[in-house]
Amino acid sequence: MFATFKNAWRTAELRSKMLFTALILLIYRLGASIPLPYISNNALTYFNTAAQGSILEYMDFLSGGAFGNSTLFALSVSPYITASIVIQLLTVAIPALQAMSKDGEEGRKKITAITRYTTAVLAVITAYGYMKLMETYGMLVSDINWFGKMVLIFCYCAGAAIIMWLAERVNEKGIGNGVSMILFANIISRVPTLISSVGTMVYNKNDGFRWWGIPLAILSLAITLAMIVFIVWFTESERRIPILYAKRVVGRKMYGGQSSNLPIKLNMSGVMPIIFASSIASLPATIGSFFPKSGFSKFMTKYFNYNTWIYFLIYMALIVVFSYFYILISFDPVEVSNNIQKQGGSIPGIRSGRPTVQYIKKILNRITTIGAAFLCIVAGLPMLVGIINHLINASSTTFNGIAFGGNSLLIVVGVILEVVRDLEAQLALRSYGKAQTKGIFG
Repeated sequence: MFATFKNAWRTAELRSKMLFTALILLIYRLGASIPLPYISNNALTYFNTAAQGSILEYMDFLSGGAFGNSTLFALSVSPYITASIVIQLLTVAIPALQAMSKDGEEGRKKITAITRYTTAVLAVITAYGYMKLMETYGMLVSDINWFGKMVLIFCYCAGAAIIMWLAERVNEKGIGNGVSMILFANIISRVPTLISSVGTMVYNKNDGFRWWGIPLAILSLAITLAMIVFIVWFTESERRIPILYAKRVVGRKMYGGQSSNLPIKLNMSGVMPIIFASSIASLPATIGSFFPKSGFSKFMTKYFNYNTWIYFLIYMALIVVFSYFYILISFDPVEVSNNIQKQGGSIPGIRSGRPTVQYIKKILNRITTIGAAFLCIVAGLPMLVGIINHLINASSTTFNGIAFGGNSLLIVVGVILEVVRDLEAQLALRSYGKAQTKGIFG
């Protein structure tokens, strides 16, 4: 991995892309620290007390602290992710959008435009609800009027639009996926806080030195390292479908007669099902938090909070659903089968055409099931620890945030591996281009 970054840094074009991505992430973190007017000092105090262990703390974690501090980028990438999910679902369900998505570059631009408009609408709705939440809990100044509330709503909407623009710039001119890179920056920014929370196991201002905290801290570090190794091993694992190419003569040369394979990653969907599931699963509780005095909010707090079994089961189910959905829109067995047939290849023991498509679908379904189970294990086990800790002692904050560990580790490791693969692919492409140029000009 380090050799890949070193080689990429030596390449002028890749170095510029890496620096551009770093600049975008720096701009994002600066925006996440810009305070807004009409926010009282109670905002941070509230999130340090009442929001602990709730869905609000989870949203604050994914936003890198911007949500709890009510800064310009408080909404983070949530409106953009939700809009992308909605449009992708509608693309599968609505024939007109499906045809538009297959219309090449022009169709892709139209889909992107629709996603942007949907993001703007969701940002307005979310910004209004967030403003009402702060007003209810006394997070706004007491003398704020309707104009001040409108200013806050416009600021949050503008922040969501800027984040969407930054993510798209990373997709076009940077390295990796823009949304994933922003989430990566948010999680990395919270690492000092997580380290501090582990440190409180060993030493606390009120209790002093805790001898029993040393084995707990060591155990936490060991579990984290073990999860990283497991995530890397599984993410890099693949199922290889053997392919044989028939011999054919073109002019005076003979082609084919070789064996190859079709590699399929066990975790083809990467971190996207986790991101999608987190956004959708948090919607009911988020809507309930906008009306904290209503019966709906009390119901959500009691039965659909982050530390409840209902949320856990729905979250696991959404991970499985989005794992299959992401594979459905990103991998087409029919197209793969046609490409194999056009190149004169075939899978040993499988006839070309429909049997090949059915065979690839069967393998793909098995792999998707294994990948979904992997995501549920990584994201679910830390959540179980948090739920059990909440049931044993709801007032304890020793393990606050542990439920976020699986998600954050998967996102961080997944983004790093994605960036490494992207850099390796571009380095291989440039090496091949140089070899071809050298062969032509001697």
